[in-house]
Amino acid sequence: MRSTNLGIRGPEVGVIGLGAMGMSFAYDMASPRDEATSISVIHQALDLGMTLIDTADVYGPYTNEELVGRALAGRRDRAVIATKVGMESIDPTGGPGGSPLVRPNGRPEHVRASIDASLRRLGTDHVDLYQLHRVDPQVPIEETWGALAEAVAAGKARHLGLSEVSVEQIQRAQAVHPVTTVQSEFSLWTRDVQAEVLPYCREHGIGLLPYSPLGRGFLVGRFASFDELPQNDQRRRLPRFQQDNLRANLDIATKVREVADRIAATPAQVALAWLVAQGPHVVPIPGTKTPKYLADNARAADVRLSPADLADLDAIPAPAGARY
Repeated sequence: MRSTNLGIRGPEVGVIGLGAMGMSFAYDMASPRDEATSISVIHQALDLGMTLIDTADVYGPYTNEELVGRALAGRRDRAVIATKVGMESIDPTGGPGGSPLVRPNGRPEHVRASIDASLRRLGTDHVDLYQLHRVDPQVPIEETWGALAEAVAAGKARHLGLSEVSVEQIQRAQAVHPVTTVQSEFSLWTRDVQAEVLPYCREHGIGLLPYSPLGRGFLVGRFASFDELPQNDQRRRLPRFQQDNLRANLDIATKVREVADRIAATPAQVALAWLVAQGPHVVPIPGTKTPKYLADNARAADVRLSPADLADLDAIPAPAGARY
């Protein structure tokens, strides 16, 4: 796979990474988790050049980092590990539909304790990218970011990133310590970052990590109705997947497939290739538990979209329904 850098300061990675969250959290929770298959998917990702592996302490909570740690045992030097801090689970079943109830926690003492716990679970002495999962509105970002910077000074993290932030928040963090990456939801049906965050990242050499780059499976045509969503699945609570909105949004998936058919690619490859085309430091992190889908995603690195293809994709209308 072709490689790029996470911004001007960050490590070299494949142009497409792997989001590990769904292996143990959020989607299709009624189905048993197959750890052996998930570990094989992570191994296959490394073999394919998808070297950025993204997780977080709150996924599970904790079990996703443990899974990634087991998968990377003996392979640590081949992976760029990205994890996150700044969210905590306060009730494992207290959220909507029996989901975990989480809240931001940006207190410096929480960050200091969390990095050591993450390193133990991941089985490593450092993470390559330590990200603030969400800004805690009760704690000045400078204080939280300063605690993350301490992890870099101590050799426990190599680089720092932010997630779901505004330009103003990026600037405030930069005044304390360099920002290597920003992670945000970004796809053909979630393009908010194109207004301000993406241009700012381009101008300042900051990498952008789009999560949910396949529209949580919608862009690849996986769901045509609300009833097709698995029980206890996070998507059942999202406005865009409610029946009326979902029906209205089907045209978006159709347009992606039209481009895919025209260039002999899959819808997933088109959606990922569109993101890669947004700039050399844009590295999408699609998640999957399935070897077949992983290989399909990896091949998106070789898809070249023409100016006409890009224009058709750029013209796709905004979806019905809010993100959350």
